[in-house]
Amino acid sequence: MRKILVLLFLLATAPALAVKPGKGMTEVPDRPQAPDFTLRDLDGNEHRLADYRGKVLIVNFWATWCPPCRAEMPSMERAWQKTKDKDVVLIAINVGEDEDTIFQFTADYPVTFPLLLDENSEVVGPWGVRGLPTTYVVDPDGRIVYRAIGGREWDDPALLEKVLELRAR
Repeated sequence: MRKILVLLFLLATAPALAVKPGKGMTEVPDRPQAPDFTLRDLDGNEHRLADYRGKVLIVNFWATWCPPCRAEMPSMERAWQKTKDKDVVLIAINVGEDEDTIFQFTADYPVTFPLLLDENSEVVGPWGVRGLPTTYVVDPDGRIVYRAIGGREWDDPALLEKVLELRAR
């Protein structure tokens, strides 16, 4: 049911969710603490929010059936290549799909950052995700600073500058 609602939302707002260069992020008021999670990746390794304390964390919620998610994935890989050695971590949490589906997706969209599995959609709710893709930027103290609903060009220099600025705070 949730998948159908998300799909309807995406179809109704498709023009607004297209990946557009220069599209930014919205600052999140009061910088709430990011909801904790423990999820496994495609290799079976567990990842917890606490594992990333002290680094800037980009958390992307996505699905293989989501056109804007697929469109932004190459730019996320380019952003990861630019930031992985700068105390920035990028993870993508797949919502509601199984490991085989995601593995097949990576044949067309290869990435080197962690892809985590939220197969039962247990993590997406506490984060307040209402449509896919939705991405959050978490500061080194574990607080949500920015949110981006819809696709982005994640390697856009202006967008990355805002992410990198969080390292010094």
